[in-house]
Amino acid sequence: MKALVTGGAGFLGSHLCERLLDQDAEVVCMDNFLTGGPRNVEHLIDRPAFRIIECDLTGYVHVPDRLDLVLHFASAASPADYLRYPIETLRVGSTGTLHALGLAREKGARFVLASTSEVYGDPREHPQRETYWGNVNPVGPRSVYDEAKRFAESLTTAYRQSRGTDTGIVRIFNTYGPRMRPFDGRAIPTFIRQALQGEPITVTGDGTQTRSICYVDDTVSGILAMARSDFAGPVNIGNPDELTMLELATLIKELTGSASRIEFVDRPADDPMVRRPDTTLAAERLGWRATVPAADGLRRTIAWFAAELSRHDRLQHLGA
Repeated sequence: MKALVTGGAGFLGSHLCERLLDQDAEVVCMDNFLTGGPRNVEHLIDRPAFRIIECDLTGYVHVPDRLDLVLHFASAASPADYLRYPIETLRVGSTGTLHALGLAREKGARFVLASTSEVYGDPREHPQRETYWGNVNPVGPRSVYDEAKRFAESLTTAYRQSRGTDTGIVRIFNTYGPRMRPFDGRAIPTFIRQALQGEPITVTGDGTQTRSICYVDDTVSGILAMARSDFAGPVNIGNPDELTMLELATLIKELTGSASRIEFVDRPADDPMVRRPDTTLAAERLGWRATVPAADGLRRTIAWFAAELSRHDRLQHLGA
């Protein structure tokens, strides 16, 4: 199999590239490095079946020879990134998705769109099933990401229905693990970095809002199960074990052995109050469910962050 991963140098994209290579696929990694970085895939560069192309998906896109699979993961994903790059986020969700779909159609490849639980907005249904249409503010600060993904889902569906393209949509819930950036603004990297550095752990609001966190290995397995199927979706890929933000901060503090205090700060606008996937459909259609407990996944992630922060400190010292 030959696969293209757009956004392949990002956190999740790099793990997809690695898993595909381990399964004997040829992999083309495409990225403009706006939020991802070459370092995420530098350990793959010497593998003969791996190729990396620096490319902005909203411009001209070409991949020579055949493709069997297009995994469209190009997008800013953290609030800090998509608020810093709002137009770029909307462009890659619209024009970028159009180009990726056109490439999949040209090659006769299966296309899998990385959508998000954010299409549900601040949900009035809990847990969230794929049949729920969502509660999204179309002009709020998060809309540049939420609506880009909702449009991408609509465009993907239109290509399937009107052009006969083999497509699938996965709605990804709060994935975490190694290669997240310490300063990307999401809760888990922020909490871990603060705990390891002895800073206050900043919990937004009163900490009662919930998230369901899924370790990256589980998420990748779910995505590739979708890629191997002929299912259109959309399908939720996530871990239904739900934690409040205060519970998550407390767990990370315990796992790191940190003396950091927990500090409450203002909650961002349109921040969802609850988030938990109903994964019945993924189990029925893909034979998939998350298996890594939160404490185990967080231990692995903390170990990676500790090494990464130590490396950063060493480089700063050498630079000084």
